[in-house]
Parts: sequence; C-alpha cells; structure tokens
Amino acid sequence: METMRDRLAPVASRLLEENPRVAVVLAEIGRDGFAEALRTHPDRVINVGIREQLLIGAAAGLALTGLRPIVHTFASFLVERPFEQVKLDLGHQNAGAVLVSAAASFDWPAGGVTHMAPGDIALLDTLDGWTMHVPGHPDEAETLLRHAVAAGDDKVYVRLSLQANREALPVDGEHFLTVREGRAGVVIAVGPMLDAVLAATEELDVTVLYATTVRPFDAAGLRRAAGAGAARPDVVLVEPYLAGTSTGAVGEALADVPHRVLGLGVARRELRRYGTLEEHVAAHGLDARSLRERIGAFVAPARV
Repeated sequence: METMRDRLAPVASRLLEENPRVAVVLAEIGRDGFAEALRTHPDRVINVGIREQLLIGAAAGLALTGLRPIVHTFASFLVERPFEQVKLDLGHQNAGAVLVSAAASFDWPAGGVTHMAPGDIALLDTLDGWTMHVPGHPDEAETLLRHAVAAGDDKVYVRLSLQANREALPVDGEHFLTVREGRAGVVIAVGPMLDAVLAATEELDVTVLYATTVRPFDAAGLRRAAGAGAARPDVVLVEPYLAGTSTGAVGEALADVPHRVLGLGVARRELRRYGTLEEHVAAHGLDARSLRERIGAFVAPARV
C-alpha cells in the first residue's frame, strides 16, 4: 500500500521539472527516491548528509537567492534538532521554505525516541507565520505539497505519516471539512485520526470536522459548527501529535462563547518499550475503542 512518503519523491521530482524555482534539500534520508532527480538537476537537488542544522541553513540560503526549497527528513531531525536554524535562518531572515517531514509521532517505534516527534507542531507553533498541513491520505499529501510549493515565499510545514485514512477527501489547504453533523458537540479530527474518530462517534450525535491544515487554524469553520449546536458547545480535538496542541486555538476561536474543550492526542509520558505503531496508538488512547470512551464521557450525556 502506498504511503504519503512514497508519494513525496515522484511529486517533488515532477515539481522540479514544472517549476525552475523548486529545489530539494535532503539530509541523507530519502535520497534513493531522488536518484534520477539528482542526475537530472544536480544544481537543485542537494544532499547535505547527516547535518540537519546545515539542511535548514542551506534551504534558507537557497530561498534568499529566489528558489523555493522543499526540505525533507524525519520530523525529529527537521524540526527539533535544527530548531535554532528554523527560528533564525528561516524565521528571522523571513526566508520561505517547505519542510516535509516523515516518521511523525512514532511511525518507526524501533528507532526509539530519537526518531519520534510528537511535539513538532507545538514547537513550530511557538514561531510566527508558519502554515502547517497534516494530511490524512497520500492523495491529500500531494495536494497539500503542491499548495505549499505554490504559496509564494511562505514558511510551510507538511507532516507526513504512515498512519492514513482509507479514503482521501477534497482538501483545500485552508478550511476544515464537515464530515458529519450533530448537536451534542464538535469533534475535530486531524489528519490520519479521521477514520478512528468516525468509528468512535458513530453512535454519538456530534459534528465531525476534518482538519488537514491546522495553522492557520480555521476559527470561522469551528465557530460555524459550534453555532449549530447548543449555547455552550463541547469541543473535542483529536490530534496525532502532542495532546492539547490546538486547545489554545480553540479557545481563541470561541473566546466570546462559553465552551468546554478536551484535547486528545499523544501523551507527554515516554513509552520506553517501543513495540509497534498500533501499540503506540492504543497506549495513547487514540484507537477507536478508547476514543469512543473518552469522547462519550466528555460530551453532555443528555445530548448523546
């Protein structure tokens, strides 16, 4: 089965052909997928080896010359390890780039905590001006990558994962999609969490919003969905990264509306027996059974 990351190299290689501004910067990881592009465009496909700080610095330099770099490695090496360069080389210099990660929160458990990054979105959210996409299907990943490259000189993060929903939805890089309507509250399913959320809420009278772009946060979309329910809406966030990452954004969107919010996602505690991806999902309560219990207990019982 094709993964989001499988789609990256073919799409980025086509973008190299279509757009003379596009460049690709790698840190060893993923280089095999760009073997042909390296031969065809050696001036615009650069592998810096295992030097992640240089990865970001080189991308910023390319951006300052007018290119549009796509920068790829594991999330822990793309956001966490070179965070100072992300903050200064890209942010302070106002240099745009498209950071495309892999491995997500715990896609490769055998790699250990060094290859896990459940805090990547929260960390980038401390910086100004970032657009963040969290696709839930390879088709959506391609759509959002193309959106990101076309976004002028913006700073964009595209978070790829092995977890995926069964079907792609028509995402636009801006708005939440209403997948199901109800009156007992609003559940926001981010990226690959949608299938589990739909299974978990099948018997609950809730609205389900699908979010693949989490920054900027679609405050207007949430307000519309919350306004369709009771005067005091209950909002549940189900995010495939650090729990509570977007609860502040919900609070800002509903600042003038009394509401309750529950943030579900990856717990802060470190799981040291790495196991499998599926075991991590269950251990963090992000499987359909656990979500059904947690969401059902939160929404007002009288409206379930």
